[in-house]
Amino acid sequence: MIEIRNLTKSFGRATVWKDVTLNIHRGETLAIIGRSGCGKSVLIKHINALLKPDSGEIYVDGENVFGMDYVGLRKMRQKFGILFQGAALFDSISTFENVAFPLRYFTEQSEEEIRKNVLEALEMVKLQNVAEKSTAELSGGMRKRVGLARAIVLKPQYLMYDEPTSGLDPQTSDEINELITMLAETMEITTIVVTHDMHSVLRIADSVAFLHDQCLHWSGSVEEMKTSNDEALLSFIKASEYQI
Repeated sequence: MIEIRNLTKSFGRATVWKDVTLNIHRGETLAIIGRSGCGKSVLIKHINALLKPDSGEIYVDGENVFGMDYVGLRKMRQKFGILFQGAALFDSISTFENVAFPLRYFTEQSEEEIRKNVLEALEMVKLQNVAEKSTAELSGGMRKRVGLARAIVLKPQYLMYDEPTSGLDPQTSDEINELITMLAETMEITTIVVTHDMHSVLRIADSVAFLHDQCLHWSGSVEEMKTSNDEALLSFIKASEYQI
């Protein structure tokens, strides 16, 4: 379980959000939505302490992430997989080595174990035949899936996605959404998805957190969102050009 308590963050004089309190329960898929620049990506970077707040705390499985030393942070971060918005692949090495990178960095697995786990992760994202290809040869959707294979290769408890369907065509977006749902179910992962794509929210999410006007303005289940009368939330949904 992830507990976010009274989190406030500013960059200089610019307040991103203040007093954010939110619980993310084990096994659920949470979509974090809001306008561009509202701090969605900034929030998930706090969850595994890539950024630190001005005030507030985050607990992962009962441990305060901002009170950990280097060894504790390293161990905690192995619980997380992250798919970055642009996939963040290394184009100078093969697809196989991109996915193998966390295993080489965080574990002492043998080459045989690494190969087995990398190919298993690539198979889960339906890319088992591109292991030796350069990532520069891959399409945008395939690069996202390679990034996803790298995110799951350590078999994390938590998986975070930063705009996973951004820049993709509708069919490829649907394929990514299907993978998000499949991985959440088969790996029993707690999933956090930053997105402004309401189509994705309806396809993948159990619950929603809406950042607006420098705060966590609304949170609840997808079903509660569908019947909400909150004007700011409804305005955001309407602006997404997707009718619930």
